Amino acid sequence: MEQFKAIQITKPEGGSYGAALSTLSQSDLPDGEVLVRVSHSTMNYKDALAITGKSPVVRKFPMVPGIDFAGVVERSADPRFQPGDAVVLNGWGTGELYWGGLSQYATTRADWLIRLPEGMSAEQAMSIGTAGYTAMLCVMALQSHGLTPESGPVLVTGANGGVGSIAIALLSRLGYMVTASTGRMEEAPHLEALGASAVMDRQSLSAQGKPLQKENWAGAVDAVGSHTLANVLATMRYGGVVAACGLAQGMDLPASVAPFILRGVTLVGVDSVYAPMSRRQTAWDRLAKELPAEVLGNNTRLIGLSEVIPLANDLLAAKVRGRIVVDVNR
Repeated sequence: MEQFKAIQITKPEGGSYGAALSTLSQSDLPDGEVLVRVSHSTMNYKDALAITGKSPVVRKFPMVPGIDFAGVVERSADPRFQPGDAVVLNGWGTGELYWGGLSQYATTRADWLIRLPEGMSAEQAMSIGTAGYTAMLCVMALQSHGLTPESGPVLVTGANGGVGSIAIALLSRLGYMVTASTGRMEEAPHLEALGASAVMDRQSLSAQGKPLQKENWAGAVDAVGSHTLANVLATMRYGGVVAACGLAQGMDLPASVAPFILRGVTLVGVDSVYAPMSRRQTAWDRLAKELPAEVLGNNTRLIGLSEVIPLANDLLAAKVRGRIVVDVNR
């Protein structure tokens, strides 16, 4: 049985939590309808939490992390997929409950796979990854609640992260005037190159603020949560809409009902993990059309499997800009 490399997280009975680059054989893989030869995966905030053990992301051991991957079908028990088909997977608890993509091979359910959009490479798909797909779901949520470029300015928090950076690129190309909020003002030129018309220091949003503040934003994409999301809500214009998809600052929401009942603000929760297949396919198809390749190239760093574990702490410490793509064969 063919051997391959994978990041594996273990927690032996009575032993300590650990992650290592391991050599496995295909017989070690969990049962699945489709066997995929992975070419690229990514390194996300959730993967870094899993690898370091800083948060109880992983529910079963041993576990291969990696919440998304792209590759080619090698074997399929489902007629929808044939050997040689290029596919993408993200979400569905992959890398948490089910073995994930930081591996040269993966098994999965056919229901969870989508075909790689035409004209998109596996590396491009992972440059977008779950973060970019989540950003598109946020854009779709804002648009479905009536937000247009004419509505007014849009705020993106956590702007240097994977979701934030791609949300800026997507929104600006759709004609929205985007302000980026970041804790790393030295990255302002990068954010402006992505399409931000203004960059603000996150400090004005990250501390406790008043329940209602000056009306600034018609829309917002928030990947931060906690006081930041509370302040975003408090500074929305009348009828504004916020798409919330992350918790980089915290899971709490120390806000009041004032923005909702006095300004008619809408807070839309965006879940990327269990989004229905139709919305998922729409998001990926739109990404293939609306996200220019040069944006991905300038926003992406390519690493090999051996570099994943050392990078996990840097990612959690917000020392990583944009997207990290993992070439699992490098």
